[in-house]
Amino acid sequence: MKKQPVKKKSAAWFTAARGSYLPKTWQSLIIYVPYFAYLLYTAFASFKYARPALAVLYIVPNWIAAAVVATWFAKQHAK
Repeated sequence: MKKQPVKKKSAAWFTAARGSYLPKTWQSLIIYVPYFAYLLYTAFASFKYARPALAVLYIVPNWIAAAVVATWFAKQHAK
């Protein structure tokens, strides 16, 4: 009897697209939940406790850091 080739499952959660990474599986969609929650929390908290000019100075570095971490994670789990 001939053995049939076994199809490999793709372990990639993300797919590269135009310089960013798009979710490919349900696991990658779940990763976005805390990411967006963090973005919303920093926006609401900074505008609640600081003047708008100072709030922007708090939001921008936090969002850049969050985007770098999210991109790094997606790159590690992309094919």
